Amino acid sequence: MVGHTVTLADISVCCALLDGMKLVFDPEFRKGFVNLMRWFDLCMAQSEFKSVLGEASLCSGSASTSKKQAAPKKEPAPKKEAAAKKEAAPKKEAAPKKEPAAKKEAKKGKGEAPPKDAKPAEKPAEDPEKARKDLLKKVKKEGGKRGIEIEGAADMGGLQFFCTAIELPDGDVDLLMESLKAMNAEVDPGAEERSGGSGHIGKMIFSAGPEQLAVAAYVPESKQAELDCKEWLQTVLSSFGGRVLTEGKDVSTGCVKTDADKGVFPLKIRENMILEANNFLRKKGLFPEDNDDDDDYVFGDDDFPE
Repeated sequence: MVGHTVTLADISVCCALLDGMKLVFDPEFRKGFVNLMRWFDLCMAQSEFKSVLGEASLCSGSASTSKKQAAPKKEPAPKKEAAAKKEAAPKKEAAPKKEPAAKKEAKKGKGEAPPKDAKPAEKPAEDPEKARKDLLKKVKKEGGKRGIEIEGAADMGGLQFFCTAIELPDGDVDLLMESLKAMNAEVDPGAEERSGGSGHIGKMIFSAGPEQLAVAAYVPESKQAELDCKEWLQTVLSSFGGRVLTEGKDVSTGCVKTDADKGVFPLKIRENMILEANNFLRKKGLFPEDNDDDDDYVFGDDDFPE
């Protein structure tokens, strides 16, 4: 939260949020705080945090559900039954109380009585393949929407290249590539919602996850004489000891692994690497300078960090 290493601020805020994360903040509530949850998970994944705070099991149900589950405090009914038994007690007509034993024997004979230690049936685990497909759908939607935004920003600001952060791939290089494809897809005029449309614009996109920062560089064929895709990516990755994973004239990918000992955390370094990518473009004369209309095309805090 302060600087590019774990500080007292990270420790203090993480500890302050811990009880809320465990007991109150249900999944529906947490959806609205993507960056906060990414930062919190990153902190809790560190061995130093685990050694003191232990494993954090996040709240799995809503507050309303918890209240409903806790509701069975309405036990006045059994008291009435107890009162009725007390009134009936003076009359010694309740002697045949050995019926339950007979019923138990009958049930034992038929094998109908469930064992006392029988556990309730567990819910089937979520299908990982289905979960992956659902996530891929969301990733493509996010990428397509960002593609339209980049197209509009480029038209207004005269940009040839654009550097920005993407959330949903969560550091996964394959998902980041799907996001890039969605950005570059041609706009379907008949679609209900416009998406893509930025295939003519060079770009470098970043996605931070717990384990690594995934990076993809794209240079369209029309701009390859001005900028080498691999060189651009290598320069940016080298600033934090990252490595190139795939090379190509139009698309290259790479990553920077989390390294707590060296203070390398994906969320912490992401903005600096976007800045490094833009500085490389400036040296090549491919980034607009001294433009009074900068605010027109800067639509995200992460796109042009200062």
